Amino acid sequence: MNTKNVADKAERKKLKRVARKKATPKPKRPSDVARGSRKRKVKKLVKGQRKR
Repeated sequence: MNTKNVADKAERKKLKRVARKKATPKPKRPSDVARGSRKRKVKKLVKGQRKR
């Protein structure tokens, strides 16, 4: 939900709560899928290099 045009913090919070209630619940992850399978993997690097 885009709330960039709402300046008041409390109003924005209220709008987000309503949107969250209206949204369809996300499906549960199946038990045969690894927990971090959607995460971006960090490749092994040479010593002294930045990871990200």
